[in-house]
Parts: sequence; structure tokens; C-alpha cells
Amino acid sequence: MSGNIQLQELLRGEERNYILPFLWQRGEEEAVIREELARIREAGIRAVCVESRPHPDMLGPKWWRDMDIIMDEARTHGMQIWVFDDDHFPTGHAAGKVKEAPLEHQRQFLSERRIDARGPDPEASFLLRPWSVLDGARPVGAAAARRDPATGKLDGEFLPIDLETSVQDGVLYWPVPEGYWTICLFVVTREGGDDRRKDYLNPIVPESTQILIDTIYEAYYARYKDDFGATFAGFFSDEPGFYNSKTSYDYASGLGNAKMALPWRDDLLELLEAEYGPTVRQHLSLLWHEGGPHTFAVRYAYMNVVSKLYAEHFSGRIGRWCQERGVAYIGHLMEDNNVHARLGCGAGHFFRALEGQDMSGLDVVLWQIVPGFDEMSFSWMGGETDSVFFHYGMTKLAASLGHLDPRKRGRTFCEIFGAYGWAEGLKLMKWLTDHMLVRGVNHFVPHAFSQKEFPDWDCPPHFYARGYNPQFRHYGLLNAYTNRLCHLLNDGQHVATAGVLYHAEAEWSGEAMLFQEPVKQLMQNQIDCDVLPADVLLRSSVMEGELAVHEERYRCLIVPYAEALPIELIAKLSELAESGLRVVFVDSLPKRASQAVPYAEPLRRLEDQAKISVVPLLHLADALRDWGMYELETSDRQPYLRTYQYRHDRLEVVMLFNEHPEETLNTRVVLPGEGAWLRYDAFGNTLDRVGEGRHYAYDLTLSAYESAVLLRIPPDDEEMYPVRKGKTAPTLEATSRLIEPPEWHVSLATAQDYPEFKLWGTLTSLRNLGSRELLPRFSGTMKYECQVQDEEAADSVWLDLGRAYETAQVWVNGREAGVRLCAPYVWDISELWRQGTNELTVEVTNTLAKDQQDWFSKFVQQEPSGLLGPVRLLRQSAISAESGN
Repeated sequence: MSGNIQLQELLRGEERNYILPFLWQRGEEEAVIREELARIREAGIRAVCVESRPHPDMLGPKWWRDMDIIMDEARTHGMQIWVFDDDHFPTGHAAGKVKEAPLEHQRQFLSERRIDARGPDPEASFLLRPWSVLDGARPVGAAAARRDPATGKLDGEFLPIDLETSVQDGVLYWPVPEGYWTICLFVVTREGGDDRRKDYLNPIVPESTQILIDTIYEAYYARYKDDFGATFAGFFSDEPGFYNSKTSYDYASGLGNAKMALPWRDDLLELLEAEYGPTVRQHLSLLWHEGGPHTFAVRYAYMNVVSKLYAEHFSGRIGRWCQERGVAYIGHLMEDNNVHARLGCGAGHFFRALEGQDMSGLDVVLWQIVPGFDEMSFSWMGGETDSVFFHYGMTKLAASLGHLDPRKRGRTFCEIFGAYGWAEGLKLMKWLTDHMLVRGVNHFVPHAFSQKEFPDWDCPPHFYARGYNPQFRHYGLLNAYTNRLCHLLNDGQHVATAGVLYHAEAEWSGEAMLFQEPVKQLMQNQIDCDVLPADVLLRSSVMEGELAVHEERYRCLIVPYAEALPIELIAKLSELAESGLRVVFVDSLPKRASQAVPYAEPLRRLEDQAKISVVPLLHLADALRDWGMYELETSDRQPYLRTYQYRHDRLEVVMLFNEHPEETLNTRVVLPGEGAWLRYDAFGNTLDRVGEGRHYAYDLTLSAYESAVLLRIPPDDEEMYPVRKGKTAPTLEATSRLIEPPEWHVSLATAQDYPEFKLWGTLTSLRNLGSRELLPRFSGTMKYECQVQDEEAADSVWLDLGRAYETAQVWVNGREAGVRLCAPYVWDISELWRQGTNELTVEVTNTLAKDQQDWFSKFVQQEPSGLLGPVRLLRQSAISAESGN
């Protein structure tokens, strides 16, 4: 018997590195660069992603001097280096080289110019030249659209206009039929998109993407070719997209916006004709306006074509270049508020846009995810969040791609923590980390390390902050925790009950439910799922009644409500159902096809399938449980309990996380399978025995901010691991003693002073030191000292601090008990406590928000400072409600 290799490596401290934080470069001195890299290693991190955005000499001599220092430091200390692939955010500027390229390789847009007319007028003519003179627009097509005389809207009748035969000397000659008409002139122009991205590449033109490769990628290859695939790990693209909307972050940038210019390239009309048919030229106006039965068919055709072009000529082209040279290509898109399936700052289709990359990816910045705001919108820089998307959709979207695409090898990263401001400390970072892990993220890009002299107002928090971050000394604990759990959640197989159809094609085609709505229903009922795009479903098969995609197996497929779906997908869904897969349509079957093709017979086949069901959204989870389609169950409803199941050889991992920001979770969980169950503590790297059996029922208690990682192994393997069989925890039947010393002696130390403290004073009772009459601007460490007289004997003693803000470190009688980053603030002090007089020391460290009052922290309510308690001693007793257990 050998046990599981992954777990054995973990327990020996041999886990790999899964963390690559941004390291911003501004041209600092060599000693500063080397010191920052040393601090990164001190924090338990063995890779960085070098960020050139703020550097004054990108690709110049100073840049290469700094990169040489970083590469030398990395070679010497066994680190890996990734680089951001441009000089400006977002990716696509190509260090300013695009504006020097031929016009056909630069950004182009299709816009509509409208001239209203009234007929009959057989001698009508219209001036076209002024439309071109304004912005250099080039007409590529025209059509006339009849308007309803009552409403003024397009009524669905379109007449083609041949510009070659109808235009002479800049004048269009076209006889206007009877009625009201709009002449729609379609022009190609460089104007109309995001002005801040005017000199960016065109991601649907291969030669345009090649400018980025030739300028950035080849420059690194020329200098560090021998390091490629070793010290030089790869490249990182940050939020590339179309950026065709005047508003940089227009999340509602779908088709149907009359003012929006559309991504274009010279042969796109021909490609659209191949996709839609020969009448596409006269129906182009429907990309901007409603106008009868062809509206959604032409919109679907356009989005289908441009999203595939993006996949092939941007991420696909870069990915092939990297693959040929032995380095990885990673990055993420703008996913925010559902723009992942739209134009504007989006890339049209999340799954297609990341096809060429070696990991799936996402980012969480700027208070997009806030504990407790999972359904309530939250005001942030982008307006108001679609909180259901951010909490239930975004991370599952990215992790699903990691599971589905063989190139990704199960890997999904999250760029995380950035621009939350100094209000974000290790407590929230740990919550966000668990939020990601329990959804399938297994690599992290923390944002960021800055070498600029403090304070740096650019998107804090910064982990070291030139020594001013008082929580930096504990940051390594979070990284150790993260690396250990990532090691458990890599190189295995994710286990999920359901697949949920990605909504992009449905949204392009008509009224559609966003995929996160059914995902929310499943997650709140502990039924895990992946999000599946139509492209993947069309290549999938059914094996023993389950949907087989790559290494994943799903017991059912859920289709969010869609007015229309692609005709080939409708046929595939019937085929899957005929093969024995349960297919569940939420609320209704589709009513038509996305394309302008006959669809009555394919829809009838759907209706006739015995394995196809229509279920209301709010009954979805109940229906799956009635069919026995779930992996674990709880004794009562737990909408804030998140679960994730992952399988290795001879090892099953179940992660459980309480996402409620205040309340304790108590429930009985019936665990899947048969075997011995262990609980893994990723902070201490220890194993405790839980129990054994088939469908073992585990009494789970999780405080706010707490997670549990349970491991199922064959009973015979238990002797292979250092399992602490005698370990106990406080039980629900015992009592507790409140610690109320006559005085708490309080001392203070900033990050620069620590560990040298200055006495502040005494407290007779614990209170918020950040209150306006005490220390409202203090950021640093608050040390509390007291004596506790205790004559009671006990075999097991725990210390519960109650509430603390926010990291807490405890010493008992001069011996350290440990550090807690967040609740529950509970320590086993059995070996440190004694009868008689005990010396208790507690150090609580807050964030820099009090001192800095930075711009990014203005979006959230500020937390207290210090130790608030109540502080209790527990002897075989329940942990206090205040701490969460």
C-alpha cells in the first residue's frame, strides 16, 4: 500500500508553488528590486508576474536592466518569472507600434449612417460624400428599410441598394418607394470605439495580433531564450477585448445599441454571407435596430463569426507562438456584469476567447465580491454589481473552462485582492481565497507587490508596502494555506452532478436567462456543476447515462431559459436525451432556432423525448434531489454552505465553506462514498480522524469565515499518514468561563516599530480602539496583556477571543499559541495553561485603512480595531457564539 502521492507530498512540505503575484516595476534601484523579491520569498511565494504598466522605459535599456536583475534573482533562488505582455493595461497596445502599421491592420469598425426619406419619389438622390469627409468613413454597403407609419420603427421590409451602380460622384441615386423609409449606409471607419484604445490592435486580424507578438513576445524570446520553459514561465494578457464602445466599461454592450460601432475587418461581409446567407447586406441594419423576424438571426451570425475570429487570431495565435517555444500563455478577460458574452470591453464569448491559453482565468478586484452581498447589488467603481453573477457565476465560469479544456489541465487562476483598498486585510483575503477554492480555482495571482516608496496610491493593498503593511508578517500563513489546498486541488478530477449551458448564443438570439440563475439554485443546495458552452456540447457524448466531456462526467444537463438556440444545438440536445441523458430545460423549451432556418421538426423532437423535462427555476434543486442527482446532503437547508468535491487515486477531497459573513453554520452532512474520513488543517498541515463508514454523517460546525477540508481514504491507508487520533475539540455540552481581568494593559506598535511597543494605557473592559474618542487613525498592532488566576484543573483547555479586528496572535505564559487570520479566534492551549497565575498576551493587528483612508476603501463600511471579545476559557465546552462556533 502506498497511499496517495499528492497527500504525502503535502504532509512532507513538498507542495508546489501555485502563487504568482504581480510585481510592479517603476525603474527602482537594484537593491530595492532584490529586496522586494526576497520579501516575496519570505512570504512563501516562488514565482512572480512582472508588471510593466507603471515603468517609464518599457523595452528600453532601463527596462532590460531591471528584467536582468529579476531574472538573475530568480535563477539564483529557483523562482519562476511570468511577464505582463504589454506596456499599458489592458493588453493590446503593443508598446505603441500598432499606429505605425498599415490601416488594414489597425482597429476598424462598422458604423451605420441613416438618411430618412419619404416616397414615392422616383428622382430622389442623397449626398454621401459629407458622411465620409467627417471621419474618413468608407461605405461598404447600403439598404433601405421601410418604417411603420404609426410607430416609426422598422417594419421588417428591407430593400438592397447596390452602391456600385447607384452612386456617382458621391451622390446616391435611389428611387424612394411609397411610404416612410430609412436609407442605412454602412461605413467602415477607425472612429467610434473607445478613444483610450484608439491605437490598440484589432484582435480579429491576425496581422494585427502579430504586431504584439513581434514587439513584446519576440523581444523577451531574443533576450531570454535559454530560460524559456524553465525560469521564464510564460506571458500574461490582462483584459484584452474589442473596446468598440465609446464608454470604456459599457457592460451592456450587446447588439441593438444604435450608437455603438462594431468590430470589423476587410473580409467580414463575405464571412457573414457564408454564415447568414446572401441577404446579410440588406439586413445589416438589424445589428443596431429592431426590425422584424430577421433581427436575431443576423445578430447571432455576427456574434458567432466575430467571437470565433477573436479566438483564432488573438488568443489562439499567441497561444500557438508560446506553445512552440515551450512557455505558457495565461490571462483573463473583462468578465464583469455579464460582458463576457458581449462586445465593448468584452471579447464576445468567454470560452472561445480563452481557447489559446494554458490556464483558465478571472480576476476579482474593486469590491466586485463582498461577503453577504451575494444577491444584493453593491455600489462600486463600475456602478452597481450584478452580485448574482459575481458570486455565483464568474468563478464557476472560469473554473468550468479549466475542467473542460484539455489544454488547461484542470488549472484555473484568479487575479485577486487588487484595488480593494487598505480596508482589505488578511481576514477578507482568506474569505476570498476560500470563495475561489471551493469553486475550483487552484492558482492565484495576488495583486500586488509595489516597490514604490510608501504610500503608493495605485490600487492598494500592497503586501509589503516597503515595510509599512503591519499584516505582512502574517501574509506567509495565508500563502502556505493557499499553496497546500491548491496542491490538493490539482492533478485530479473534479466531481460535479450537473452541467449548465452557457448562455452566450441564447443571449445573442433573443430573450435568455443568464446561466448564473440556475447555478445559484444549485450552489445554495450543495449541488455542484460546471458551465458548458454549446461548442463543447456539440462534441460531447453520453456514457452510461452521463454526459462525458474530457474527464468530467455529469448526471444531467440544465438549459437556462432560452427563446432560441442554435439549430445544431437543438438537434444535439435531442440526441443526448435519446442516448439516456437527463436534460432539464428551465421554465420552458425554446420557441425557435437562432438561425433563419426551419425549426418546427427539431423542436417537436425535443418535446417528444422522455428524458427531457421542463422545471421552474425555483424548483430546480428539488427536482434534481428527487431524481437522486446530488453528491452530498445536509440535514437542513444551508444556502450559505458551499461545497466542492475533487478526486485523486485513493483520495477524495470535500471542501466545505461557510460564506455567511456573520452567522455560524450547524448541520449534519451526509458525505459521499465509503471509507475513513479525515479533517485536514491547511494552516497547521495536520490530519485529524473524523470517522468511518458508508455515507458517513458528519456533524459540521463552521463559523463565519471558516472552511473545512475533509479527506476520504481507504481505511487500510490510514496508517500511511500521521493522523492525530486522540485530538479533541470543544463539545456542545460543556461550559465556559469569561476572562475579565481587572485591567488589560494595552501597548501599540506600527509596522515600522514592531516588535517594539509603546504603552498606550489600560482598559477595564474591552472595546473598539478605533472609535472616534480613542484611536480612530491608528494602524498597526495592539498588544493586550493581563494575568488570569485559575485554580480549576482540566485535561483540555481552549482560549476563545470572541471578536478581533483582525489578525490575532496569542502567547500563554510566554509561549506562543499561534496566529489566526480570521474567525474562529480559538486556540488549544492545553499544554500552555496551568493552575494558578497565567500570563496572557494577545496581539491584534488591523489594516492600514485607518491611517491611510485611501480612495479604494471608501466603498465599504469600516471595521473596528483591536480585541472586542468576550474572551473565554473553554474546558470541553462550546465555543462562544461571538467567535462563530
